[in-house]
Amino acid sequence: MIIGIPKEIKPDENRVSLPPDKVEVLVTDGHKVLVESGAGQGSRFSDDAYLYGAGATIVSDPAEIYGTAELIVKVKEPQPNEFNLIQKGQTIFTYLHLAAELDLLDCLLKKNVTGIAYETVEDDKGRLGLLHPMSEIAGRLVSQVSARLLTNIDRGVGKLLSGVPGSGNCSAFIIGGGTVGLNAATALMGAGADVTVADINLDRIREIDTLTNGHVKTIYPTPAALAEKVQRSEVVVGAVLVPGAKAPKIVSRDMVKDMMPGGVIIDVAIDQGGCVEGIRPTSHQTPTYIQDDVIHYAVTNMPGIVGHTASTSLSNATLPYVRSIANNGAHKAIALDSSLAKGVNTIGGQITYAALAESLSRTFSSLEEMLS
Repeated sequence: MIIGIPKEIKPDENRVSLPPDKVEVLVTDGHKVLVESGAGQGSRFSDDAYLYGAGATIVSDPAEIYGTAELIVKVKEPQPNEFNLIQKGQTIFTYLHLAAELDLLDCLLKKNVTGIAYETVEDDKGRLGLLHPMSEIAGRLVSQVSARLLTNIDRGVGKLLSGVPGSGNCSAFIIGGGTVGLNAATALMGAGADVTVADINLDRIREIDTLTNGHVKTIYPTPAALAEKVQRSEVVVGAVLVPGAKAPKIVSRDMVKDMMPGGVIIDVAIDQGGCVEGIRPTSHQTPTYIQDDVIHYAVTNMPGIVGHTASTSLSNATLPYVRSIANNGAHKAIALDSSLAKGVNTIGGQITYAALAESLSRTFSSLEEMLS
């Protein structure tokens, strides 16, 4: 199979979908891998490493990659100026976040693309194995980001997360106890903040309590409990996930208005529309805006600023699926692997992921029917 790895063009996106060591595996399997020149630059992987170390073919024009490859492997969703490059019947394997990307969804449907979304690949225990590595990184970045935004330089409240003896530390409130939430909680706890996590899953709350030896507090998120914790916290983190669907709006504008001036909101759920009412996406170049005297951070590709770590971690998880698609063809690979099948959001011009169709009030077609 011919596999294409285009350079990521989303602003401040430094990741590459497959580093040279993973490309070498595919070439050894007998596949041809086209890598756009400079695709690995942000992650510190040179063209020479792909060409001489891995056996890839270096291509300067992304149109050649899209026009030739049967399988496109990316990190982030195709950007608008890539839509015309996508070929009819192509398979695209990447983070898609289609609930928040309607123009892309329409493009994939019009071109009968088999769109397999990393974020909805799910094993039989309900684990989102391809979302997990980036969620780990995003969660751990929360501590670094919040520490900076709390400073006076960024018009924050002017506090250290940990405080110093006699000054008191900051309170951090995390909404959602999944992978992002747990990693954010442990990183913030390690930085010295007073951390509370809210989740509707009582088993998860107990698990977090056990994992952190009770150092991270947990609450059940009733509206009153949410409002109280948002009001009293210097840092509020949105880490809510509904796989494949829009994130629910958990934090209202009234809650934000009641936060202390100079407080920080970090909405990691922004890829799926965000869980803070009215929040809008930001970028690494302009990561924040201030509204109601509260700093809003809603960067849609947080792990993109640690390209080497993120590319290595992500490709460790994606490579087995890429190999299966390449070795078997997309449709057979999907039929053979129920986890991969759950990643299929579009195929044959139809939406095949129920949560996506429901969240957008679109028609849903079962994958089994589309493959039969």
